[in-house]
Amino acid sequence: MNKPSHSLDWVSRSLASVWHPCTQMKDHEAYPLIAIASGNGPWLEDTQGRRFIDAISSWWTNLFGHANQRINQAIVQQLQSIEHVMLAGFTHQPVVELSERLSALTNGHLGHAFYASDGASAVEIALKMSHHFWKIQGKPNKNEFICLANSYHGETLGALSVTDVSVFRDAYGSLLNPVHIVMSPDSRAATEQISSEEVIDLALKSLEKCLAQHHQTIAALIIEPLVQCAGQIAMHEPRYVKGAKQLCEQYDVHLIADEIAVGCGRTGTFFACEQAGIWPDLMTLSKGISAGYLPLSICLSTDRIYSAFYSDRMTATFLHSHSYTGNPLACRAALAGLDIFQEDAVLEMNKVRSRWIQEAFLWTRDHRSIEHVRQQGMIMAFDVKASAISNPGSFSKAMFQEGLQEGVLIRPIGRTVYVMPPYILSADEVQQMSRAIERTLHAVLQKV
Repeated sequence: MNKPSHSLDWVSRSLASVWHPCTQMKDHEAYPLIAIASGNGPWLEDTQGRRFIDAISSWWTNLFGHANQRINQAIVQQLQSIEHVMLAGFTHQPVVELSERLSALTNGHLGHAFYASDGASAVEIALKMSHHFWKIQGKPNKNEFICLANSYHGETLGALSVTDVSVFRDAYGSLLNPVHIVMSPDSRAATEQISSEEVIDLALKSLEKCLAQHHQTIAALIIEPLVQCAGQIAMHEPRYVKGAKQLCEQYDVHLIADEIAVGCGRTGTFFACEQAGIWPDLMTLSKGISAGYLPLSICLSTDRIYSAFYSDRMTATFLHSHSYTGNPLACRAALAGLDIFQEDAVLEMNKVRSRWIQEAFLWTRDHRSIEHVRQQGMIMAFDVKASAISNPGSFSKAMFQEGLQEGVLIRPIGRTVYVMPPYILSADEVQQMSRAIERTLHAVLQKV
């Protein structure tokens, strides 16, 4: 009986004391916060008893559902031994096991794991490692980076420097280092005159031109393999990733694969790079690696990069740390997630779920207001035509709010509607998710 009042109390107290991320707080005068009381599997429940399918895995993190009993149990067991110890001068079983298992998943190509707390921090580490490597090699001028147009790699200053999203550059551009921006291989650029294969060719030529002109000052290229996630879920073929790797090798530049959102099975293979048959020099992981339980990120490196820092000279020491580096509880959650991948044959089952998603969203392919329907593994997206929206600024918020009324949590990026659900949905839940989004879109298009 007290649920509604408790809910209002949580919301009002949150508005008074919590500054929410990437949020214009004034918007919540019109769009109330949702007070979540619990989660179970792919479902969230608010304090008023409403249930929502978490179609975006709570910002792409929650791979195996909320309150997963196996992960819960692993964390509880870890609590009985050690909850945290600093990783400078010390080590512990969970961090060693996780590092070894991640190395094995890369077939030993990326054998050294450096730990942080969040994706942007892992990107900072990769950028610093690359530049510091070249400095140790006697090439201190290699301190610039290349990113793709429309790329996103995080919101700390280094990560923002290799992010090409106007809202961030408009706000913080004066604080950022300059970066080389090359053409994206975004398949949506294909037209009747230019095929998607030709788009890839043009993008690789753009990259090669940049490398040919500036390779002496460029440390690394950073890309999200296969899907530029925060960049409106822009997708490209593995051939671009393979071509980019070949160009980086030709011009002696590192390739950083940002697999924070696309790794951990999201694109169909455990690492997206696998589909291109390549391994980068540095790889960043976060989000799904701890299955949505605890903050954890990792930068994996090759022997070549690690060996450059292995020295008697203090100047060759990689200087980066934070208090919770390699936290045992977060590492144990990650290990429990890797166990689930293995024991439940998750990658194989995700092939089936991907087909369920494709079939459930067939309605998008003939919808007169929809274009660029696309899918890569457990990521499905479509764009709503600009001509169908009279008030573009309110579309995403309206979809989010209407979706909650229909029992689904979605968070469109501009005109791009997407799903990245947990890897546990049943066929019926996939259908529920699709029907709820269809109803949501129909309702919103009548309003905006």
